[in-house]
Amino acid sequence: MGTTTTTRTPSTRPDGINGHQPAPGSATPRKLRRGPLMVLVSVGLVLIGAVLGVGVWLLSSASVEVVAARAAIDRGAVVTAADLEVTRVTVDPSVPVVPASELAGLVGKRAASDVAAGTLLSPAQVTDALPPGTGDSVVGVALATGQLPAEPLRPGDNVRLVQTPVAQGDVPATEVTIEAEVQSVTPAADDQTIVVDLLVPESRAAEVAARAATGRVALVLDSRER
Repeated sequence: MGTTTTTRTPSTRPDGINGHQPAPGSATPRKLRRGPLMVLVSVGLVLIGAVLGVGVWLLSSASVEVVAARAAIDRGAVVTAADLEVTRVTVDPSVPVVPASELAGLVGKRAASDVAAGTLLSPAQVTDALPPGTGDSVVGVALATGQLPAEPLRPGDNVRLVQTPVAQGDVPATEVTIEAEVQSVTPAADDQTIVVDLLVPESRAAEVAARAATGRVALVLDSRER
């Protein structure tokens, strides 16, 4: 008896699509296509990131460590290590600053001007010249509360030493005024007076000391604007 071989061809739908269908529940894979807009956005983000990275690198490489004032320093006061700190900033080359490596050399010097807390220190704001200088003298004057302004005096203040009359006396016919600069203010041991060291011209130092000894003087505080 002969064997008959039957060849089955896949069924074809009328629309020409192969009759094999995907298994129920299986998803038909889709080819993801990235649009031109998405490509441009991606490239833009990469470029922005690169620019920001370069900017950060340039800023960090241009910044330097300098000396700043941790606390306020009055003019004429001795600079201590506690007054200073090191900070990293980016400064214009034309701005005078003190490198952090020179911090130790500032300790023990005097402030040539008032220095506000948090400001960058400049070389001109400190000096190693100890007062009095040539042609000047320092005279200590002990004064009671009524002979001083209520406003606390500070080193560097410009003041005038004026003559006052005796108790119940008339105002002196001749006004005596001696200009001076406050060097330091120290409460006396008796807590009744305050000793003010005054920087005065050498030619008038003896006069200031003599008038202060009489107790008939007072200090007048002038403008602090410099």
